Amino acid sequence: MVPYGIVSLVISTKQALLGNYTCEVTEVNREGRTKFELRESSACPSECVPWFQPVERFSIISIIILIVILYWCQFITVAIKFDMEFEKKIGLSFTGLLITIFAVTGTILFAHGGYIASVKAGIGIIVIPVIIVVPLLYFLFTSVFEKQPLFAVILLALKALGYVIAVAGFALCVTACQPKHGSVLIAGLAIIGAVGAIGLIYIIIIGSNLKDHQPPRKAVEESLNDAKGVMLE
Repeated sequence: MVPYGIVSLVISTKQALLGNYTCEVTEVNREGRTKFELRESSACPSECVPWFQPVERFSIISIIILIVILYWCQFITVAIKFDMEFEKKIGLSFTGLLITIFAVTGTILFAHGGYIASVKAGIGIIVIPVIIVVPLLYFLFTSVFEKQPLFAVILLALKALGYVIAVAGFALCVTACQPKHGSVLIAGLAIIGAVGAIGLIYIIIIGSNLKDHQPPRKAVEESLNDAKGVMLE
């Protein structure tokens, strides 16, 4: 007997086989029968529904491409204008190629848009390896400045902060089928990109000025050797 006329049935997903079912209800001298179909569904959108909004997806892809381009601009500028050891050039070139491969691979996977494993892997490949550009900026600065200026240290700290924000945004988004914190991820990547642009300008303007006003290292070493020779005599 059902006193209020409301009936519910709860079964586990293992017991609920997909197919057509019939529900029959008898009430005093009346009875009714209803047919329904049991389908498998998910609270998350399918692969046909975009995971991120188109503007967010475009922003993420654009910023990561900009980050890679800015790194190569920094590296080429330092390699041409300043003294850099050949081994260091090879190491920085290889690392730059590595982050370029990560960025391209992640972009291709992430561009599909749906909430599927490959797209989530794509955004992970985009965000996680970005940590590489933080020490790379430090190594580039060491080739420009004999001692790291305070502003260079601030830029490194801001870049690290941007990475932390980006990873936090990624963690908030990857578990949600309709991410509400995409702006956090974009903000973190935007900070990294902005620091990259400022770092390039800083290297070109400040670094070049310092180089123009400093005597060549070889000449300094020769003068020091001459002074030592005079003192020994």
